Amino acid sequence: MSFDTQLKKSIEKIALLNAHLHNGRARKAPVLGKLLSEQPHLKKKIKHVTPLVEEIILTINKLSPRAQRTRLEEAWPEALSHSKKKRGKEEKTLPPLENIDAFESVTTRFSPNPDAPLHLGSARAIILCKEYADLYKGRFIVRFEDTDPKQKRPQLEFYKAIKEDLIWLNSQPDAYFYQSDRLQIYYEHAERLLRAGNAYVCTCKPLLFRQAVSDKKPCDCRDMDTSEHLNRWESMLNGTYLEGEAVVRVKTDLNHPNPAVRDWPALRIVDTEKHPHPRAGNKYRVWPLYNLACGVDDHLLGVSHIIRGKEHLTNQTRQEFMYKYFGWRYPETIHYGRMKIVGASLSKSEILRQMRTGVYKSWDDPRLATFVALRRRGIQPEAIKRLIIDVGPKTHDITLSWENLYAHNRRIVEPYADRFFFIDHPVQMTVNEVPRDFRSEIPVHPEHRDRGVRVFTIKETDGVASLSIATSDSERMERGQLIRLMELFNVQIRKSSDKGVTSIFHSEEYEKARAAKAPLIHWLPSDMGIKCRVILPDASIAEGLVEPGFREIEAGNIVQFERFGFVRIDTRSSRLITVYFCHR
Repeated sequence: MSFDTQLKKSIEKIALLNAHLHNGRARKAPVLGKLLSEQPHLKKKIKHVTPLVEEIILTINKLSPRAQRTRLEEAWPEALSHSKKKRGKEEKTLPPLENIDAFESVTTRFSPNPDAPLHLGSARAIILCKEYADLYKGRFIVRFEDTDPKQKRPQLEFYKAIKEDLIWLNSQPDAYFYQSDRLQIYYEHAERLLRAGNAYVCTCKPLLFRQAVSDKKPCDCRDMDTSEHLNRWESMLNGTYLEGEAVVRVKTDLNHPNPAVRDWPALRIVDTEKHPHPRAGNKYRVWPLYNLACGVDDHLLGVSHIIRGKEHLTNQTRQEFMYKYFGWRYPETIHYGRMKIVGASLSKSEILRQMRTGVYKSWDDPRLATFVALRRRGIQPEAIKRLIIDVGPKTHDITLSWENLYAHNRRIVEPYADRFFFIDHPVQMTVNEVPRDFRSEIPVHPEHRDRGVRVFTIKETDGVASLSIATSDSERMERGQLIRLMELFNVQIRKSSDKGVTSIFHSEEYEKARAAKAPLIHWLPSDMGIKCRVILPDASIAEGLVEPGFREIEAGNIVQFERFGFVRIDTRSSRLITVYFCHR
């Protein structure tokens, strides 16, 4: 069988399965993505592969769903059988990158400012860049954009915190770079621009400059001789000019429709005696602004594909003027839309403000969407990855809820999270007319019986037994109501108050409770339980008792408190265990 014949068969199988999962309509992006993930060597032949994918999809989409299914049954029955299990749960893939053949290899970058730890808003850039680099066997780099020692001052602790976050996210880069180490490189390129007449040193008052730009006219400095600008450049470097007195500007089109593009600022003076840099101290006084440093680095570090938010579209336009002056090819770009999560602040400036005002005491406060806070609550990095890949690099703005993330996390932790009873704000339930002692064996995990059981014994004394139940359950009980104590027996309520619940033994059979549609509640023997407190997502605390076997679970593990939710064990002692609530 020839190469093309084999390739067409592979594409047809993937496309038919994709059509089967999407009401008869195969889609190019997931088909191509699946093909490249299964056969990575085809990435080098993308120009040959893409037209074949488009041709085969066009043919398949002309078939009726029944004809598509028949073809699958004939050629790949095992794949059709497997797809039934995944129908409705197809794992999304990323659309292919454009123009990869224009570069020697794919290189992507994530560029944080180390003035705070990372949060969920950073996940999109990190994961998309990392996944695309891995998909094309390319390179993923992290570049610390730490050239603002005054307004967005980097802090040493956050360089380390960001690295730890990336390790936790399984998104370690191939290399780290620090812009604060690269000042001489930026100086060299600034001087090249000045010598070529493509930049100038402006000493105009900001108000006067803005007026000139608004009027689409050059400021008084723009058309001075190159020698004058080089002298001014030297004065910026040697301290003749003070902070705010001079700035290097890149010449653009003064008639450009966007005023923000016209003669954008590239380097400025910062008084590092007053505002020392945490890594460079006061060694430098002229610091590059975003577009010069970012633009130069993307070229010199070989970035092939820039993946970032669409708020950077204007920055691309600015940088393209500089790239033209240097004779460089601008990287391919993907500008995705804004991502909001209802109830979560993804604004770093807002989080920093609330940290300074004391709203939050620490970066792992459960109300925050920082990675360190999510990690403490038990959110898995794979859940974040799946969320971001589901969202993808769409250009339109999207709004998610926490439940979108929780749904992914739930699928990951549910299979291995052991079950335990946690009694929130316990009250006593007295059960009368209990005929004998009862022994209850409850699986540690209902789907993994091999993990063993938890054993509880309820002893009766003169026909009376005592249990602990949650206040939230007791508050809903009414006289005469039938209640099922999980894996134990049925009781009928006589009286319920904030002081406790009185009931009588009714029956053992679960069928009787089900027939009566009786509520199921969890419980503990009244002489059993370890103090436990649960830190909830709003930073409030739920206190109660957890079964003794919970003492054996190590900190860091995730378990499920039945009828309460998934929690992560944070700290524990002989007297108290503290857990963080993850989600239901």
